[in-house]
Amino acid sequence: MNHSIPCMAAAAAIVMSGWAATGARAQGEAAYPSKPIHLVVGYAPGGGTDIMARLIGQHIGVALGQPVVVENKPGAGQNIAASYVARSPADGYTLFLSSSALAVNISLYNKLDYDPVKSFAPVAVFAQSPNLMVVPASLGVSTVDEFVAYAKKGAQGVNFSSSGAGSSQHLGGELFRQETGIQASHVPYKGSAPSIVAILSGEVQYTFINIPSVMAVKSNNRMRVLAITSAKRSPLMPNVPTMAEAGMPHMTMAAWYGVLAPAGTPPQIVNRLNAAINKAVADPAFRERMQTEGAETMADSPDYFKRFLADDIARWRQVVKTGNVKVE
Repeated sequence: MNHSIPCMAAAAAIVMSGWAATGARAQGEAAYPSKPIHLVVGYAPGGGTDIMARLIGQHIGVALGQPVVVENKPGAGQNIAASYVARSPADGYTLFLSSSALAVNISLYNKLDYDPVKSFAPVAVFAQSPNLMVVPASLGVSTVDEFVAYAKKGAQGVNFSSSGAGSSQHLGGELFRQETGIQASHVPYKGSAPSIVAILSGEVQYTFINIPSVMAVKSNNRMRVLAITSAKRSPLMPNVPTMAEAGMPHMTMAAWYGVLAPAGTPPQIVNRLNAAINKAVADPAFRERMQTEGAETMADSPDYFKRFLADDIARWRQVVKTGNVKVE
């Protein structure tokens, strides 16, 4: 009988320690954030994804009352940054500002040390940036149909440029090839600027490129914009028809930008971050700034982002497989 008292005391101690741990964890979540948040970007400073990170990071910081520090870890199509965040503590203080490359890389690379679905807790996808289909004006075509007819007329086919293998421009050009049945070869360049120069010089016959890159040279009469890949026309270029209007609804697509936390991050923290991002999206000044970057804002839930990511992975997996797309 005497042995029962120590056993009961030990059991009580275990229960109390469990309560203490749970209470401490709950208190920590309630106090979140109590220090600066790091927002990791997989690209160098000054690029489109970096700009998106700094804009949304500023709004998250204001909403949560703590500074958001943008941390650039470029390389391997943002895989270095993704891997870093996936291995970080799931406490809400290290976040990943991802581009749509997250949905594509699992199909492009033979081996990744993270899983785009299992390694992260989606917070919110807050912006999408459509591409424009542009061609050299010297081709003498004004519509997508006219370009397809031009491309099919020549026995040698056509070439299309991109900012690099595996980029949204590369995949857009490849999807266009698959959808139209034209013969086309990919010519990768190191960045959007040389990709556009290739259009202006007539070295390639088409490309898909973001709005800011086109706006920078819009006065150049050596380039013609045929269509935009968004679901509706852009206020920045209202006279440019959508790909759906051009008879190609499957070409509706956009590069996206979203925030993710490491898998296992408490739902309370994920929801606080989601609310902060949606607050930014509701701000007219933020929406206007996004528009100048050629992006369309969107408000959503973590569950929506999870489904959105899964659908995007499936879509581009098929495009990569059909086109035998490779990265070097």
